[in-house]
Amino acid sequence: VQLQASGGGSVQTEDSLRLSCGASGFSLNNVAVGWFRQAPGKEREGISCISTSAFTSYRDSVKGRFTVSRDVARNRVYLQMNSLKPEDTAVYYCYIPDIWGQGTQVTVSS
Repeated sequence: VQLQASGGGSVQTEDSLRLSCGASGFSLNNVAVGWFRQAPGKEREGISCISTSAFTSYRDSVKGRFTVSRDVARNRVYLQMNSLKPEDTAVYYCYIPDIWGQGTQVTVSS
């Protein structure tokens, strides 16, 4: 059972990125999936979550800019990030209960 976040990169302020969370060995469609991030020197923080019924929630700092969604056919969960800011710079992780995915680095330059 493995979870992997991908799609990070280095972008400029106001650019967009789409992160992808993929799984091997199980179906993401049957679990809630969370997105977290950890900036240098800071604690890991939760930023978004999508339930099995597609209910979504967001941290205040990303509301209106980030959108989480599922692709059931591809067994993936996406995090669309628009209007990126330097303070969004962090390693981003996807998470299901008891399993952390390998993170992907997002760097936003001003």
